Amino acid sequence: MTEPLDRADELAALRADNARLRRLLDEAGMPDSLRHGVRNTMAMLRAIVRRSAESADDVEAYAAHLDGRLNALTRVQSKTDMFGEADLHSLISDELMVHLVREGEQAEIAGPRVRLRPKAAMILALALHELTSNGIEHGSLALPQGRVTVSWRVEPGGPAPVLALTWEEPAGTGVKEPVHRGFGTAVLKDMLAYELEARSVLTYEPDGLRCAMLIPLAAWIGYRVDTEAAHGAGNDDD
Repeated sequence: MTEPLDRADELAALRADNARLRRLLDEAGMPDSLRHGVRNTMAMLRAIVRRSAESADDVEAYAAHLDGRLNALTRVQSKTDMFGEADLHSLISDELMVHLVREGEQAEIAGPRVRLRPKAAMILALALHELTSNGIEHGSLALPQGRVTVSWRVEPGGPAPVLALTWEEPAGTGVKEPVHRGFGTAVLKDMLAYELEARSVLTYEPDGLRCAMLIPLAAWIGYRVDTEAAHGAGNDDD
């Protein structure tokens, strides 16, 4: 099996994919808006297929993980196609619910109303899928008493506010950093950085995994919703 790419090679491969797709779509004469959307989606799919193959131990694992990742993208794509944006709370609760992790039971989800643009929603949905899958296969969610807490806040930043999101798996057992760098780590470390200019820190604590993300909430990524204005408009995808 091919050795996983290191971080620099992974970023270079993502840039090369985007460059090749840009040339192909430019030659096809697509409208700018459609070309941009197709390029982003195709580059992401290519990266998912390639990295899923590199990190899989066997064909069955490859098929199962690839199917889960593509389903995560399909779910958020249907939301953004319908509403134009995605609600962060719904993005998290939907992904957990697919794996039968229910809010109010095994999951606690808390934070202000934040809406995400389509591309940012797809990237973050994939990151959440990797965290959820890992929690079920190796972490706290594999245990009867296991729980997950997902919280976020919006903090003042430089040119844009910062979305600080934390995933924690309390009531678990000690976890260790994996020997091999798999697809999930690549998403959380490389794809978030490349696509959203985000920073993430993975901490393997005695009671479970902790992932802290800092995502600049620029206009092309998303925004915090004024709750009173949102209530009056009635615009919600829950």
